[in-house]
Amino acid sequence: MTSDPADDIAAALAKLRGRRPRPPFGPDEHHHPRGHGGPWGRGAPPWADASHGRFGGPARLRLLDALVAASDALSVSEIAEAVGVDQPRASRLVQQSTQMGLVAREPDPDDARRTRVRLTPEGEKLISSFRGRRRDAVRSALESFTEAERADLARLLAKFAEAWPRD
Repeated sequence: MTSDPADDIAAALAKLRGRRPRPPFGPDEHHHPRGHGGPWGRGAPPWADASHGRFGGPARLRLLDALVAASDALSVSEIAEAVGVDQPRASRLVQQSTQMGLVAREPDPDDARRTRVRLTPEGEKLISSFRGRRRDAVRSALESFTEAERADLARLLAKFAEAWPRD
């Protein structure tokens, strides 16, 4: 835990986002395919619309968060585990993020057949900005809490995030 409960709460919330249980449908079934209805009507959800200036969806944010939290570049398999998606989805996220200039691939020094993924300066700038906005939102939500309540919430939420099932 850090000294600022808002940082701890934001980190616990980010960790929970990366541990979503797998959906109860098979790999070939889709709960809201693009352009075929779903909770947003026809088309993609609002966060996926490039016209709004957004960089992608929650999975891309979890990918960037995972790379920030890692002490070194990650393999696609490590990203899949950290983000809570299967390996093919993680590979697509890395490819898209590479095209956007947010991440870069580099050779794995231990295995020439593999690549590792690291944040680019542009990716670092983007995630830093997002984390600042997220931290500000948490601080705003905590304004009516006492210091003791903030610390308790941070401690309990971190404990809850650690116990959250990975699958």
